[in-house]
Amino acid sequence: MTTPLFTRTDAALGEFSLRPVDPYGDAELLHRWVTHPKAAFWLMQDCDLAAVEKEFARISADPFHDAFLGLHNGTPAFLMERYDPAHRELVGIHAAEPGDVGMHFLSAPTDTPVHGFTLAVITTVMEMLFADPDARRVVVEPDARNTAVHALNKAVGFEVLRTVSLPSKDAYLSTCTRDQFLATRGDHR
Repeated sequence: MTTPLFTRTDAALGEFSLRPVDPYGDAELLHRWVTHPKAAFWLMQDCDLAAVEKEFARISADPFHDAFLGLHNGTPAFLMERYDPAHRELVGIHAAEPGDVGMHFLSAPTDTPVHGFTLAVITTVMEMLFADPDARRVVVEPDARNTAVHALNKAVGFEVLRTVSLPSKDAYLSTCTRDQFLATRGDHR
C-alpha cells in the first residue's frame, strides 16, 4: 500500500488522506466510480476498464497532471486531479499566473451519503493543494449545470470569474486564493 502524501483529520468525520493513483491497481475501482450515473460530470460514462487504465496511465506520465486517490478512514472514497492550467485544460482560455494550480475532484458514488462528507473532501483537497507553499490560487472549471459543486466551491472560497466554452462543456471558470480559502476556515492571517 502506498503511503499517503497528505493527511487531514476532520473533527466530525475522521481521517482523510490522499495518495497517488496506481493506474493499473486502482483501475477497477476508478472505473466503477467514473462510469456511475452520479459521476456524469466526470465525462467518462462510456469508458471501459481499458480506457480508464489508459487515461490514468496518461495522467501518471504527464509532468503537468497528477491523480490522487482519496481515503476516508483508510477506505477509498474520492478522487482528485491536480493540473497546471498553464499547460493543461485551460490553455488559451485562462491566463494562468505563477502559483495557479488546477483541480478536479469526485466523491465516490454511495447509497448511504454522510452529511458534510463532500464538504470535508473538498476541504481536504484544498488543504493539500495549499500545503504547497508555491500554490497561490486554485483554478477550477466545473460544468455550468453542476449546481451541487458550485455550492461546495463557494463554501471553500471560490469566486466565479466567467462562463467559458470548453470542448466538452460550458463551464464556470472559478478561482480561489489561499486567503479566500483561509477566510472560509475562519483563518484571517
